[in-house]
Amino acid sequence: MKKWIPWITAGFFALWFMSGAQPPKQVGGFDVAAFGRLPVLLNGRIQPLDTVARNSLLSMSGRSTVRLAEGRSLSATEWLLETMAKPELADQRKVFRIQHPDLQGLLGAQQQGLQYYSFNDLTNQLESLQTKAVQLQEAESKLGEEAEKQRDPYQRDLMHLCDSLGLYDRLKCDLGPPDTEDFQTELQVYEQTRNMAAGATSMAGRTNSPAAENLRLLDEFHKRYARVAAFSYCRIVPPLAGRPGAEWMSVGSSLTNAAEVYPAVRLLAAISSACRNEKPAEYNQAVATYRAWLHNDSLDPELKSAGREFFFNQIEPFYKSMVIYVAAVILGCVFWLNLSEPVRRTGFALLVLAFGIHTVGLGMRMFLQGRPPVTNLYSSAIFIGWGAVALGIILERVFKGGIGLVASGLIGFVTLIIAHHLAMSGDTMEMMRAVLNTNLWLATHVVVITIGYSSMFLAGLLAAIYIVRGFFTRTLSPQTARALARMVYGIICFATLTSFTGTILGGIWADQSWGRFWGWDPKENGALLIVLWNAVILHARWGGAIKERGLMAMAVFGNIVTSFSWFGVNMLGIGLHSYGFMDKAFFWLMLFDASQAALIVVALIPPRFWASFKPAPSPIPARA
Repeated sequence: MKKWIPWITAGFFALWFMSGAQPPKQVGGFDVAAFGRLPVLLNGRIQPLDTVARNSLLSMSGRSTVRLAEGRSLSATEWLLETMAKPELADQRKVFRIQHPDLQGLLGAQQQGLQYYSFNDLTNQLESLQTKAVQLQEAESKLGEEAEKQRDPYQRDLMHLCDSLGLYDRLKCDLGPPDTEDFQTELQVYEQTRNMAAGATSMAGRTNSPAAENLRLLDEFHKRYARVAAFSYCRIVPPLAGRPGAEWMSVGSSLTNAAEVYPAVRLLAAISSACRNEKPAEYNQAVATYRAWLHNDSLDPELKSAGREFFFNQIEPFYKSMVIYVAAVILGCVFWLNLSEPVRRTGFALLVLAFGIHTVGLGMRMFLQGRPPVTNLYSSAIFIGWGAVALGIILERVFKGGIGLVASGLIGFVTLIIAHHLAMSGDTMEMMRAVLNTNLWLATHVVVITIGYSSMFLAGLLAAIYIVRGFFTRTLSPQTARALARMVYGIICFATLTSFTGTILGGIWADQSWGRFWGWDPKENGALLIVLWNAVILHARWGGAIKERGLMAMAVFGNIVTSFSWFGVNMLGIGLHSYGFMDKAFFWLMLFDASQAALIVVALIPPRFWASFKPAPSPIPARA
């Protein structure tokens, strides 16, 4: 029976993952998922409304769902549909995250700490918040480009709140005017007014004539829809087939700039009105009709692309692999305590399953983007974790001591957590800069050098396991210590090869893109530091200057070097590679570096103070 435990456990988690592929249930009779599959143009690419909802909500609240007081929650797409069609109800949802106590005090909060507010909670302070934000921006404009990076925590929280409020106001306008009671009926009145006003310009001088009244109403409609166009967030209206040069537009832009009311606008208005008036059958029919119209109007590629990304969002491969990595790490630690082989094999089976799901997610992202696996900081975190887990699986397969299991599972979990926080900055599949357009040298450079990052972090974590187990516990046997030393040495050799090769490939790409092979850019210097540090480690090992503990201390310092090359150059805010700047990551980067420095200090403590290297206590002789 024990030999089936790994298969049964892995099968249970596999079923959990595959459950995400099931069609989402209707909410109160409304097919919300069908709305989430609809395509829009945003950030230079076609994406489903479900992605717009998830990214917007994650940016505003740090969550992908809206928690309600009655214990249930709204999905991101439910919240977006509510925001667009029933804004007075969405105004009650607590989706605005505020962390700084001074800002909470301004809003009259009685408790301190992370809190969530609704739009209605903030209504009385909107003018004050806007005034403070404008004053801050005016002061920063006099200090130059670096001023934004020097904001204190209160200022960052203030601007985040104001940006979130601005985004929320824009989302309200994407399906029409947010103050309309029935956009479908309003649109019919607008079309009638427009038709009646056509050709009546000659009679406009008669102020009491019906034509003059129609022209006046038409002018009010145009001003109303111009305001909607100015605030709209997405381009939700697709171009009509057979019209060269036609582009995606917002609802407001379509109504003010086009010579006619597009069929898509009528169908979107029907969706909005049916949802607002709580008519699920009419809503479902309107969504189905709109999807059929998209299919018939040569927009099937956009519809399919949005559908594929919606499916990717639904199965949540990175979240689910992260959960399974945690389970694998826990089982690996349990194995160290009781040395139960079924426990280790079960953990290894979960590690392989999590890696498979991780691979599926990575492959789907590449397919959706049509790009190599690394295009920004978010995707680099995903790929670094993937590479480290792949190496860890090989180590565990060879050494079978739970070390590769725990190390790779922990890196997989941590890198996916990092990726989750990076996703809060916006669309993770954003269009790349022109200089980053895919070519052979870029694709190979980013893949190879990121594998080098993965290898360095894995070697550093294995070294950390050596130090922690050896100093604090008696579980580091001589055999385990030698196995860890062989693992770290082998991985550093591999990291040296990949880091050096990736750096050279990056130089070739830079020569093609920027006309120079090397420019002493901070990112280039960071990559060179990794290569040089690896060379120092290997020469010190070959020359006998370091033994096991010295190797481990230097491998841990490699984590500091690698984290600087990966994240630190973005903290500097200078150079051609300073994309994806996140000032709030500075604290965590410094905390990580401090933890690695502490491990190095522990590694340098003489062996006689290490728990695993102390002689075992002599047994107390039995009394005669």
